[in-house]
Amino acid sequence: MSIYTLGIDVGSTASKCVILKDGKDIVSKSLIDVGAGTSGPARAIEDVLSNCGLTHEDMSFTLATGYGRNSLDGIAHAQMSELSCHARGASFLYPDVHTVIDIGGQDVKAMHIENGALVNFQMNDKCAAGTGRFLDVMARVLEVKVSELGDLAAKSTKRVAISSTCTVFAESEVISQLAQATDKCDIINGIHHSVANRVVGLVNRIGVQDRVVMTGGVAQNKGIVEALEEGLGHIVYTSPLTQYVGALGAALFAYQKALKNINK
Repeated sequence: MSIYTLGIDVGSTASKCVILKDGKDIVSKSLIDVGAGTSGPARAIEDVLSNCGLTHEDMSFTLATGYGRNSLDGIAHAQMSELSCHARGASFLYPDVHTVIDIGGQDVKAMHIENGALVNFQMNDKCAAGTGRFLDVMARVLEVKVSELGDLAAKSTKRVAISSTCTVFAESEVISQLAQATDKCDIINGIHHSVANRVVGLVNRIGVQDRVVMTGGVAQNKGIVEALEEGLGHIVYTSPLTQYVGALGAALFAYQKALKNINK
């Protein structure tokens, strides 16, 4: 008889779900682009179940993680830190991972992993600079979509320095560059390197080691990935499942807990 487990990652800007079969096969996943405090988590859960024709009752164990994990009392059997879940999910996708970088909507996390387990981390959650929210603000000022940032940066012909580490001051810098008719592609390239410099400082506190894996929605921005590779001096690996790594880790931990319950 198959064991199905559900991992739910409620972030600040998106809700993600993954259903695993027997702790190894992804049978369904879902993503809704709104997170904690919205209808996002409920919609993501509904989608992930309907996508594979399963119900809550079919889940042997459900585990929640992320910024809004505590809002799922009565739905999830347990909650767990997103740090542990990202470490576990990244290790599932890349068994030889040692460094995980996760840029979320409201924070940046750098993790040192050994044998699939989190052993050290650094986290910036006091300021929006360097986060997904920072990129949202910059994209709005530049009147482009966040999804376009990577492709536009690739067209840059020169580096424009965006030196401020504060979102408000960086916004002012960008507006000033636009007033000087600076090419948007060059400005975006500068923004990406500004983000990368901030993240590199965080990663260096834990000591960067191969293999380096980036998780989270910002990992889809190839301009950020390339700027990080330049700053770290290491290849940064990303997966097509990058947005689901936290939910995947939660589903994997849920499988371990399901096995314990069965073996009691």
